[in-house]
Amino acid sequence: MNQQTGPKAPDRVETTADFLLNHAAARPVSFHMPGHKGSQLYRRYGYGDFLDSFMDCDITEIPGADNLFQTEGILARTQERYAKLYEVSRSYMLINGTSAGIIAAILASVKEGGTLLMARNCHKSVFNALTLGNIRPAYMYPEMLEEYGILGQVTPEEVARSLKENPAADAVILPSPNYYGICSDIRSIAEVVHKQGKILIVDQAHGAHLKWLSQREHSGVGPECAEDAGADIVINSIHKTLASFTQSAVLNLNSDRVDRYILEDKLQAVQSTSPSYILMASLDISADLLECSGRELMRQWNETLDYFYEEVRTIPGLQVISGLGELDRSKINLDTSQLGITAAQLEECLMKRRIFSELTTGSILMLMTGIGNRRQDFERLLTALKEICSEINRAQDGSFQNCKGGESSIEAAGQNSTGKATGGRMPCKKELHPIPKKKERVPLEAAAGRICASSIIPYPPGIPLICPGEALEQEEIDYITELRMAGEKVIGVNDENEVTVGA
Repeated sequence: MNQQTGPKAPDRVETTADFLLNHAAARPVSFHMPGHKGSQLYRRYGYGDFLDSFMDCDITEIPGADNLFQTEGILARTQERYAKLYEVSRSYMLINGTSAGIIAAILASVKEGGTLLMARNCHKSVFNALTLGNIRPAYMYPEMLEEYGILGQVTPEEVARSLKENPAADAVILPSPNYYGICSDIRSIAEVVHKQGKILIVDQAHGAHLKWLSQREHSGVGPECAEDAGADIVINSIHKTLASFTQSAVLNLNSDRVDRYILEDKLQAVQSTSPSYILMASLDISADLLECSGRELMRQWNETLDYFYEEVRTIPGLQVISGLGELDRSKINLDTSQLGITAAQLEECLMKRRIFSELTTGSILMLMTGIGNRRQDFERLLTALKEICSEINRAQDGSFQNCKGGESSIEAAGQNSTGKATGGRMPCKKELHPIPKKKERVPLEAAAGRICASSIIPYPPGIPLICPGEALEQEEIDYITELRMAGEKVIGVNDENEVTVGA
């Protein structure tokens, strides 16, 4: 009798779970978000049981579990912990990331159809809030750091200028620190904003740790956090540098200039009605770590940063970017220009050694440290950097064996400035036209001179290159094309290479 067989099973493709497990098994070193850097931090401080029971902790609003949108029990206590930690009037947990907090803060501070004074390098979530609230933007422009091709701080003078030109604006928002750790003078900006009776919102997504890491009692130096500097609303990505899970954050209300009931209403409107208890529990654990072990963790973090900065400066050809004003030193910015390679090439060499960075921009490699990084992570990074730079410096003939296994000309590599994100191309001052109400999609190559109707955003870092109401220029089209050809992600350009413009 012939045995019956079913259809042949298809070849199994790698799943997301496969990728994650394989990545973890390779024991990588993380110098990218999130800040916990893996399970070791939780296990070291006694939270292993939570990790071991991960799936069993995934619940909904059963009796006793409280409700995120009407907190009265355990979730209320977590929020109270954060309010006490940051020394603010109220804190709200966010399970849709800092993006949800930014959107809610803007919608609670700016009337529908009103004007928001915003830094031009704001995150794309700010632009989403403009659409949701039918809000008109007015731009403040950060300083351009020509030497490195990146944007710096927003000055108090620029804020004052913009307020004078836009007296009807209801609120002001800016990121501080920015992606590279450059902080603006929030204390002086708050004085300017409040003198005009306006609300100051600070996107502190990259600086949730500043409240503690900068304190002298923890061996720290650096800028003060926006809460201490007088901002009215501050949104912190706890997951980026502290110990909670990705997508969890905290919004801090720091004054009575904003109606908290309106803010709470906007928060429930933009967050999931099925909030993850896993995320909220991780926020609680991160608060617990700060309360019980914060002094020790911050001191260790500062000491390892001291060690790294002292050692990395001895590596020939590799520069550490400094002298940028108020800089959060937990963001390590390495300049590869004297090595004659791009930051993307250095990133490739590090990934071959299972060391992963956060961002490359032209000749700048940014490594994001976090509360979970240990000294051995920095030691492994330093060893890798010394090996790579030694290999390059020994190449007398102008070439070195690159990390993809082929010969690469150092001279040619140094001329390739594409990098990741917005390397080589930063937002600049442009005429702002009315945002188109009628829209159409056109091929990118045919969009020169057309008014943008949907933001075009290289990602990361998520800063729009072209905003709605700005005209696309040929030089920008060429740059976007170059990024896409290099395999970079550009939000706002669809699979057919089309962009949305005014009809």
